[in-house]
Amino acid sequence: MAIVMIAAFLLVIGGVRMLRRKEDRGRGLLMLGAAAVLVANVLIWTV
Repeated sequence: MAIVMIAAFLLVIGGVRMLRRKEDRGRGLLMLGAAAVLVANVLIWTV
């Protein structure tokens, strides 16, 4: 689970950096969505 949380953190950082660029907004949103899914999975696994 720790590796998944590190991956989610890195996806958020990468997604925010891509959102700042005008041409990569779609990829940035997808990265943020993937991070949200990973965090939701960790929350489900811990309950």
